Amino acid sequence: MRPVIFDLDGTLVDSAPDIAASVNRVLAANGLAPLPQAEVMAMIGDGAKPLLERAFAARGLAYDPAYLAAFIEDYQANPVTRTAVYPGMVALLGELARRNVLMAVCTNKPHAPAVRILEALGLSGFFAAVLGGDSVPYKKPDPRHLAATLAALEVTDAIMVGDHHNDLAAAEGLGLPAVHVRWGYGEANAPHSAADTAELLQILERMG
Repeated sequence: MRPVIFDLDGTLVDSAPDIAASVNRVLAANGLAPLPQAEVMAMIGDGAKPLLERAFAARGLAYDPAYLAAFIEDYQANPVTRTAVYPGMVALLGELARRNVLMAVCTNKPHAPAVRILEALGLSGFFAAVLGGDSVPYKKPDPRHLAATLAALEVTDAIMVGDHHNDLAAAEGLGLPAVHVRWGYGEANAPHSAADTAELLQILERMG
């Protein structure tokens, strides 16, 4: 099978509870009311700075770099309190590993908390490379983020798996196939879409 590159948030793990908690602690520190988790979930996918811009805009304030710094400090201290692996994902990764499929993570989340989450949830051993949103000067949907992940794997071909249109756009920019997973936070129109990990494995098998 081809190598497989996974997004992290909304694809491998449900991290919205911890992300929302950190966002709301930063809002509270600035005297603002918390946002519902579902509202924060809809803001996830483009990296930490756009997340904070959206969160403070929702409370009527313009973005300030201090908000981002406070969020990163808080989130890096609490990245995996309530974050959990999606059902069936460990079995899927184990099956791909059994078939000697090369795997990596390409996420817009900063590298340090991404690695910490993977380690805490027992997933890090599945991946030959992890590239965060601060690992290179560009983030998905910029295809160069995905290209850097391919380079880290020392391959030129892979299947991108993600829940967000940014994942699909990055793959499209490199002419690579992609699979949208419907259990995450984003929406996307994609020719290949999986409702659960069993269907995802079937799609990956068909892609070869």
